[in-house]
Amino acid sequence: MDNWDEVRTAYQVARMGTVSGAAEVLGVHHATVIRHIDALEGRLGVKLFQRHARGYTPTEAGEDLLRVAQATEDQFNQLVGRLKGQGDDVSGELVVTSLASLAPLVVPALTEFQRAHPGLILRYLTGDRLFRLEYGEAHVAIRAGAAPDQPDNVVQPFVAQTIGLFASRDYIDTYGKPDGIEDFEGHFFIGHDDENTRAPFYRWLRANTPAGSITFRGTDGASMQQAVLAGAGIGFMARWEAARHPELVEVMEPVPDWSGKLWLVTHVDLHRTTKVQTFLKFIKARAQDWAT
Repeated sequence: MDNWDEVRTAYQVARMGTVSGAAEVLGVHHATVIRHIDALEGRLGVKLFQRHARGYTPTEAGEDLLRVAQATEDQFNQLVGRLKGQGDDVSGELVVTSLASLAPLVVPALTEFQRAHPGLILRYLTGDRLFRLEYGEAHVAIRAGAAPDQPDNVVQPFVAQTIGLFASRDYIDTYGKPDGIEDFEGHFFIGHDDENTRAPFYRWLRANTPAGSITFRGTDGASMQQAVLAGAGIGFMARWEAARHPELVEVMEPVPDWSGKLWLVTHVDLHRTTKVQTFLKFIKARAQDWAT
């Protein structure tokens, strides 16, 4: 890109949502902001923003530019901090992503981290899709399952999740408690609606329960957890989560195939920034309490 000033201007317009807001952040006249946006769109041959009465909304192309520019600004700010001898500053935005089911563990940790760094804006993104670190969609990802293998990512083992098979006391009172796989006949189970799910415990469930016994099926962990609590059947839950619900009964000892690992994933370009390193050190220490 020939003119970084134009890209930086577009980045601030995307962040602030208005020309006036970007102009204030950049310390320039609003006419300069408009000129930069028009010149950049003309050079690229695409519309970066939809103009409307309330301001500017990034198009898909604008969102792509925003992600790259954000990652670049993070790196530049880190360089400036090192050059000024202020590399221990933790400020700006920190974007963390994980499965929504981990929120009861992650949110208190994020809150504690933010209190320690008042200049920080935290964004916690959850969802089934993988947020792409290579496009700057997140600084740190907490991922489950097999070790991520995307190129240019730094992957570190985090913590292991022990998964158990649970039922509500109401369910046990009504249908009894199976002592093992041999007693599964006549019981009802809660499983994933996707037969190709990557979760090892749901694959185990399909292989070891009678045909037609998975009578409640869902697409996300929260809904299936609610089904277990409501007595819809026997289902899987992380042991740390089940411990928060005394009305649950563990129906059998966990099988090694159920256990899953969590991984901390960062992009190589941002891995060594002070903000990311400070957070990684914090969350690793905080996670030592999660097992208990």
